[in-house]
Amino acid sequence: MKIAFAVTECVPYVKTGGLADVAGALPKALAKLGCQLKLFLPLYQSIDPRTHKLARVPELQGLTQLVGERTISFDVWRGKLPRTQVEVFFVDCPHYYHRPHPYTEDPDEDERFILFQHAVVRILQRTQWRPDLLHCNDWQTALLPAFLKKVYHWDRLFTRTATLLTIHNIGYQGCFKKESVDKAGLSFDLFFPGGPLEFHGLFSFLKTGIVFADVLSTVSPTYAREIQAPEYGAGLEGVLATRRHALHGILNGIDTGEWNPRKDRYLPRRYSLRTLAAKAENKVALLKRVGLPRFRRRAVIGMVSRLAHQKGFDLLPPVLQDLMRLPVQFVVLGSGDAEHERFLRRAAQMFPKKFATHIGYDNELAHLITAGADLFLMPSRYEPCGLNQMYSLNYGTVPIVRRTGGLADTVQDYHEYYQEGNGFSFNEYSSRLLYLTVRRALDVFADRNTWQATMKRGMRADFSWDASAKRYLALYEKAASQANV
Repeated sequence: MKIAFAVTECVPYVKTGGLADVAGALPKALAKLGCQLKLFLPLYQSIDPRTHKLARVPELQGLTQLVGERTISFDVWRGKLPRTQVEVFFVDCPHYYHRPHPYTEDPDEDERFILFQHAVVRILQRTQWRPDLLHCNDWQTALLPAFLKKVYHWDRLFTRTATLLTIHNIGYQGCFKKESVDKAGLSFDLFFPGGPLEFHGLFSFLKTGIVFADVLSTVSPTYAREIQAPEYGAGLEGVLATRRHALHGILNGIDTGEWNPRKDRYLPRRYSLRTLAAKAENKVALLKRVGLPRFRRRAVIGMVSRLAHQKGFDLLPPVLQDLMRLPVQFVVLGSGDAEHERFLRRAAQMFPKKFATHIGYDNELAHLITAGADLFLMPSRYEPCGLNQMYSLNYGTVPIVRRTGGLADTVQDYHEYYQEGNGFSFNEYSSRLLYLTVRRALDVFADRNTWQATMKRGMRADFSWDASAKRYLALYEKAASQANV
């Protein structure tokens, strides 16, 4: 099967969140299943063509595209996803993509991704590569289904191309003024109250994709159900209700080549299910790295996260004093919201022997926290899928999560009577419940045999991309068969 994969971040080229991990791993897994893939990505300023062994494509230089009334020129580079034969095409337009960050709040943010999406189609046309399915990801590529149906419908190259839009986080919708409809090359006949492009008077890229894509998916089964209700639907629950039969939830996998305690290059001591005792050496190394003293039988709770409203950091301040009275130490790595950064720095100053904060991102430290902590905390307000809880389970680091989205699909709450479960979870979004769940986890941590059994249940689970890729392939085939009826 031939698949075009349009995305705006991808490991190892550029990453701001979990989408990049998905884009770097899913195509690899699909290629192993025999699929032919081409991946499309903007050439951001941070992507060094020499480092990634990219080459200009001679026949794809000096291409032009009308964006509103402006003619924009772009070039194309090509490389291969490391350790695969998957071709990656990079759209090179310094005017739009040579900026400090992949995503901005600049006035032309709509134009940046309008150009990229047109460029994806133009590259397919120039290379005459006919995909069976075009896989779009989030609002930045959500116009592509509408483009194929309304702008490029004349091109027989795409007659049998089905489209799939994956919603990684419905909270980000790409809403712009109605003038962006013209910039995109779409008809204003489609923009009217309640129409396929309109959302509260704005042009919503994501809503457009939801309406026009042949098939929709989210990154976990629970999140697929949650976004059809007002609490999590971010205003689009009504639109999704009209497409509910086309909406599927497929749990993300993890890259077990990169996140594997048996061969993790960042760990001072690698370990496995059979050599679990060696995990303790990573805890010693972690405490030394972050400057916390070592206490016998005191649990270390790790957090690696964007410091965003979604991630539940506002639950910590009301119970910080109570948490610090428990036999526990915290190690937190992340950056984002200034208020959360201030709180975490202040917590480290107030409790220098019990709380360590590292603002920023450090991949080596992220791996060391995942391996060296005893518990991994993710109290998310909502979590479409989440990867860190799967990383931690794979490393024998027991997660504490709020039961939502992908966290609910991957973390089974410990049950004392049946001796089941691979972690600890709570339902209500409450500081008090977070605190009580930490206490409950520490009670189990005190029982060495029960704790090790809980760790091992997590490590035995298979969160690789293999199973998820097979589900995606089945969905691709279903979408393609419907498109060809």
